[in-house]
Amino acid sequence: METTRHFTSTVYIVNDGATALHHHDRLGIRIPPGGHVDRDELPHEAGIREVREETGLEPRLLRETAAIDAPAGEVLPQPAHMMLYDINVHPDGTVGHQHIDHVYFAAVDSRGVDPDDGEAGAEVWEWYTPAELRASEIDSDTVDIGCEAIAAVGDHDGW
Repeated sequence: METTRHFTSTVYIVNDGATALHHHDRLGIRIPPGGHVDRDELPHEAGIREVREETGLEPRLLRETAAIDAPAGEVLPQPAHMMLYDINVHPDGTVGHQHIDHVYFAAVDSRGVDPDDGEAGAEVWEWYTPAELRASEIDSDTVDIGCEAIAAVGDHDGW
């Protein structure tokens, strides 16, 4: 059986030492904003769009790019991580669908979540400090990356 793979982007948004996660009904877990990369998008553009749609907040990506002179090209923001997630695992153990996730970090100016129409409401979002993440039952990768995002954005305060 062939495994279908889709590119996705996730953005850990940070404000005042905390990151926002929402409860995803279908998956039954808490995750940051994110979603599929559309055909006409670059991964970092998809992440920015998803943050805007899901939270109404304006993210400022932590943009680590190499200093490369590329007359016919452009250096893209590098994700903090690239993850491969199994989305659809069949009873026999074969994987039918996977997400290749580009994970970015971003600062936002407030915690006032106001999602677009058609998105889950503000009530599904919670802000977590590193201590709250570590004390939670949230998946370990989300805890680790969330704490890393908070530290990374904190190191760039004032940008």
